[in-house]
Amino acid sequence: MTNNQYILNANPIVAFLQKPSAEFTKEDIIDYMVKNDIRMVNFMYPGGDGRLKTLNFVVNDLAYLDTILTCGERVDGSSLFSFIQAGSSDLYVLPRYRTAFVDPFAEIPTLSLLCSFFDKDGRPLESSPEHTLHKAAEAFRKVTGMEFQAMGELEYYVISDDERIQDDGSVAEVSAYPAQDQRGYHESAPYAKGGDFRTHCIQYIAQTGGQIKYGHSEVGNFFLDGKNYEQNEIEFLPVPVEQAADQLMVAKWIIRNLGYQLGYDVTFAPKITTGKAGSGLHIHMRMVKDGRNQMLSGGALSESARKMIAGMMDLAPAITAFGNKNPMSYFRLVPHQEAPTNVCWGDRNRSVLVRVPLGWSADVNMAALANPHDTTLTAQPSPLTSEKQTVEMRSPDGSADLYQLLAGLCVACRHGFEMDNALELSERTYVNVNIHAAENADRLATLAQLPDSCVASAACLERQRAVFEEYGVFAPAMIDGIIAQLRAFADTTLRTDIEGKPDELQNLVNRFFHCG
Repeated sequence: MTNNQYILNANPIVAFLQKPSAEFTKEDIIDYMVKNDIRMVNFMYPGGDGRLKTLNFVVNDLAYLDTILTCGERVDGSSLFSFIQAGSSDLYVLPRYRTAFVDPFAEIPTLSLLCSFFDKDGRPLESSPEHTLHKAAEAFRKVTGMEFQAMGELEYYVISDDERIQDDGSVAEVSAYPAQDQRGYHESAPYAKGGDFRTHCIQYIAQTGGQIKYGHSEVGNFFLDGKNYEQNEIEFLPVPVEQAADQLMVAKWIIRNLGYQLGYDVTFAPKITTGKAGSGLHIHMRMVKDGRNQMLSGGALSESARKMIAGMMDLAPAITAFGNKNPMSYFRLVPHQEAPTNVCWGDRNRSVLVRVPLGWSADVNMAALANPHDTTLTAQPSPLTSEKQTVEMRSPDGSADLYQLLAGLCVACRHGFEMDNALELSERTYVNVNIHAAENADRLATLAQLPDSCVASAACLERQRAVFEEYGVFAPAMIDGIIAQLRAFADTTLRTDIEGKPDELQNLVNRFFHCG
């Protein structure tokens, strides 16, 4: 019998099995593969560079399928992670059944699963990306009694030639109906050219289990060297933080693959050129207890929400070590680009580091006001509106290691509940003005600054590493590796060194074009 709860679910495995992905079992996977003629299996897992890696299996018989789904396979850890020595490098990868999806690009019907890493003794690898995030989520739950949920705003540029050959052989000029430079926010066709590509990406992401909120064109659009650059964004719905990381990983993989198939270049790079919008990876967060959002109390931000903000205020400089991983990240974190530079937070304020967006907290039913003819709508506000409130961290960008970043944010929000002065710090770092406006220079001077380079970010992580290592969340070897990686960029004065040197800037852009 069809369960109407799943009738509109885009994931064909969920629709077939009539159950949520969180409940997938090994037998479910086998049953789906047999009844849908799936011939291959892919194991996918993050490497130290933050990208998904792939291991292919051809399914010979049921016994072999059962074996790989039960026992996993060996991989060379030293080729995946810099902190693993070649002399003892073997790791196991084991599939997480809840992550199963049908590969939308495979010519041969293929089912893919994300994997976890295990050491030689069969224990979760302490310094693996996904296990670090798992430990962070568990520590948050233990300290606060709540579940940590997150969602990402995935920004990227689609780059195309001025002329594109359409499916029917006709030529479409990208320069026709040009969008106003740096005014592409929510633009529609024909002024926005990437809408079809974006909607195909959204469709594929949903089919793989991604919980999509919406997609739209973003601010950035410009022509450079005969090519059209158009910025887009895909935003997700809040889900448990481990699931959020998995969805973002798969989404980046899908966007790049589809772009490659269609002849587009796609980049998540934080900065492409001066004077144009960079691409961030804003992360929204909320806390849930007994199925209810705990971010509001009496229509205002709750004490718990202000504590989690305080934790992010305290650890914000170190969080850049997880969310801003190459020198170009710090060319984005400059004034007047809707990117943060200082440690502060505020309501509906895009000049701050942590923003409290509109949360449908007004005591009215807007649907009833917009549709006065619909007598089924009452004047009372919907009880669902209070569930929408989040807070948004605005410093991360596409260079981030997604599992490290979300683990770091989870640690920071937990840390706020353990600080004696959390509420005082949240009050002291609150601003309700544009801190980059000249008349607010005195207020700006009172606020701590974010790091301005990878080297500075490494120093911040070194100073605050003890908090991230509490509860065994971040392994010391992982922290050591991150610090060494950031320091190796030697970019302390890079922003000033190449100011006014466009060729050197372009070389940097090219070097880090396909980051994360």
